[in-house]
Amino acid sequence: MADAPEQPQLYLITPPEVELSSFPGRLAALLDAVEIACLRLSLATRDEDRIARAADACREVAHARDVPLVIDSHFLMVERLGLDGVHLSDGARSVRKVRKEIGAEAVVGAWCCASQHDGMSAGEAGADYIAFGPVAAGLTGAGEVAEADLFAWWSQMIELPVVAEGGLTPEVVEALAPVTDFFAIGEEIWGAEDPLGALKALTVAL
Repeated sequence: MADAPEQPQLYLITPPEVELSSFPGRLAALLDAVEIACLRLSLATRDEDRIARAADACREVAHARDVPLVIDSHFLMVERLGLDGVHLSDGARSVRKVRKEIGAEAVVGAWCCASQHDGMSAGEAGADYIAFGPVAAGLTGAGEVAEADLFAWWSQMIELPVVAEGGLTPEVVEALAPVTDFFAIGEEIWGAEDPLGALKALTVAL
């Protein structure tokens, strides 16, 4: 992902389950209607065949619209499936190893929950962006929340792009817009009858 402009960009996360007969069409309609900076394939299943088939379908839709596709955690599948990179969910722990494995050109993102220290360590290890969240209470067992102060500090002190993720609401989007580079949006919209309408309502402040 390139450095973000002052206006935050949208980073889309797939639902944990995708129906291959219908999801590619829904995804295409959304990507045609809204500018999306990156798409993440984030499935609940560990079945590699199901992941690969979903990746193929999403890659076709995303790449036709010049949207990079990263995969959650499965870095060994990046090259094999022609994907653009990986999103790691273990903070800074595996960034250096994964960077070595998939090369300098691939995207490596790191989810660092609410830890400024983990974010800085992941950046030093070679991450391309850092994701903090959830930004609302009650979404993790630990009860940790990435506060607005963390994003404000990061945007002032660190050049590496930062992503706000988890529990987004229109009010949170408005509050964090001046201090984040990307909003990662997934579960907030896919449960709605009209995901595009839900996305527009969520990001109305942008």
